Amino acid sequence: PGHHAGRTEKIGEVTGVAKTMILEHIEGPWDVKNLSPEELKTLAAEIRQFLIEKISVTGGHLASNLGVVELTIALYLAFDLPRDKVIWDVGHQSYTHKILSGRREMFDELRQYGGMSGFPKRKESPYDSFDTGHSSTSISAAFGLAKARDLTGGKEHVIAVIGDGSMTGGLAYEALNNVGKEHTRMIVILNDNQMSIDTNVGAISRHLNSLRTSYQYRGWKEAVKQFRDNVPVIGEGTYQVLKNVRDGAKMLLTGGALFEQLGLKYIGPVDGHDIEGLIKVIEEAKRV
Repeated sequence: PGHHAGRTEKIGEVTGVAKTMILEHIEGPWDVKNLSPEELKTLAAEIRQFLIEKISVTGGHLASNLGVVELTIALYLAFDLPRDKVIWDVGHQSYTHKILSGRREMFDELRQYGGMSGFPKRKESPYDSFDTGHSSTSISAAFGLAKARDLTGGKEHVIAVIGDGSMTGGLAYEALNNVGKEHTRMIVILNDNQMSIDTNVGAISRHLNSLRTSYQYRGWKEAVKQFRDNVPVIGEGTYQVLKNVRDGAKMLLTGGALFEQLGLKYIGPVDGHDIEGLIKVIEEAKRV
C-alpha cells in the first residue's frame, strides 16, 4: 500500500527483496477465492489505497466505497459470481466490485467521457446485474430477478445490498412487503454506515440504530440452542416455552422485529470490516 498498481513495493533495504502487490493479480472471483485470510486483509488495504489514488484524480464516490471493501470481498468469497446476482442500491459503492471483476485498469477513465461508469452497467460487465443510479430500488430489482429465477427453474442466489440511507425510501418497503408476502428466496444485506448524503434522521433511522445494540441477543440465542442440544430428552412443551422466551428476547433486544413481522428472517448485526464474520452470517443466510 502506498504505491500505484503495476509497481512493486521494496521491503527490506538490506535484502532488496521486491514484493508484488496482490491486487495486480486479481482478475476475477477465482483469484479472490484462492487467497489466504492474511492475504485477504492485505488485499483490502491495497484496494483502499488504490481507490484513494484513483478517485483523487478522476473524482467519484470515496467514503461509500472505502466502507464496503471487506463486504465486497466476502460476497466474492461466499457466492458464485456472476451466476449469483448482486444488486447494489444506488451503485455508488460498487467500485471494489468493479476492481474484483476485472476492471481495475479502467479506473484511470472512471466517470470520464467514454470511460467506465461510476455505477453498475450491464453493458459494461456480466458481473453487473442491474443498471442503478437511484436509491431504494435494489430490493425491488432483486425481487424481480428472484421471481424470474423461480419461474424458469433457476437455482442462483439473488442478493440486494442496500444502505441505511436508502432504507428511508418508501420503495424499499413496498419491495419488502412483496418479498415477505411471497416468501421469495433472496438475501437483503443492510449496510448501515449511519450516513447518506448527510446524517440520517427520522423514525426509520432510530429503528436501525437499535439494531446495532442487539449483540446481546445473539449470545442468548446460542445459550438456548446449547441447552436444547445438551439435554437428550426434552419435552415439546418445554422446548416451545424456551423458544417463545427466545423469540420474545429477540423482539426485545434486537429491533429486528420489524423485518421479522414483514416475513423476513433477520440475522445480525455483524462488523462490516470482519471478513470471517461476514462470511459466517452470509452462509447462515444462504442456509435459511
